[in-house]
Amino acid sequence: MIKLALTDLDDTLIPYGAPSASVRAIAAIGSLLDKGIHFGPVSGRVPDAMGWMFADEGRCFATGAFANGQVVRIDGEVVHEESLESALLQEVADLLDGREAPALLATYDVYGNSAPVFVTRRRGALVDELMDGAGKEATVVSAVGGTSWLKSNVHCACDRDEMAQIRDLLRQELPELGFVFPSLVAPFIDISPAGWDKGAAVRWMAAELGIGLDEVATFGDSENDLSMIEAVPNSVAVANAADVVAQAARWHIGPSEEDAVAAALEDIAQAAETDGLPAFMGGGVA
Repeated sequence: MIKLALTDLDDTLIPYGAPSASVRAIAAIGSLLDKGIHFGPVSGRVPDAMGWMFADEGRCFATGAFANGQVVRIDGEVVHEESLESALLQEVADLLDGREAPALLATYDVYGNSAPVFVTRRRGALVDELMDGAGKEATVVSAVGGTSWLKSNVHCACDRDEMAQIRDLLRQELPELGFVFPSLVAPFIDISPAGWDKGAAVRWMAAELGIGLDEVATFGDSENDLSMIEAVPNSVAVANAADVVAQAARWHIGPSEEDAVAAALEDIAQAAETDGLPAFMGGGVA
């Protein structure tokens, strides 16, 4: 029986371009919670973004892992945080500046204003291009500052092939950090501490709740979801998932744009009534 359902948001639970989780998805989450099954988003986004992503239904994100698992919350309480060292983030900013890469480092206040703060010593003009159409105001600073951060990424103004080159360069030069794509379409490279990712957060949450990894279902689509897809036996890829995620997942459902995760959550809630398997895992009637 699934006792904890965890899902990525962008392009998984929430289709690209949608303003929030659907009415159906929010209702399905409610059904899980009403049956005593924990649910949570595991997202690269910060906690501050959860309100609008779930139409202010706070119970939908009382449990979850945010900023790629760096902030872990159970039943409304933050139980774990993993920080990024400012000195390492400054190395990212300096490397991008030194190579004249079409990309800039950004940091975020995860418990307040979630607008990006770009870090560059001389390429502030690139910010306008990076923020085009984003609907947020951005700040530019010359140094990272502070001692640590809970959320940081790289904004790119280039095609996917060049983004991959930038990601690979960062991985090579800064092995103390992890660099992954959060989406097949979004122009970002997410940053995490080496050794800590969504998969680590999922394992932490299962241990905190006292449940086995075989009682956890994870849903994902992109490179930053791979670690949590690999972390549990009951991993699920949406039809629009990256090939590497689809290949690693045990179970497969329809595309994000058809609310496939919402349907799968409904299956989990229904299966809980009989202690059986959800339909998408081969139980009951699909």
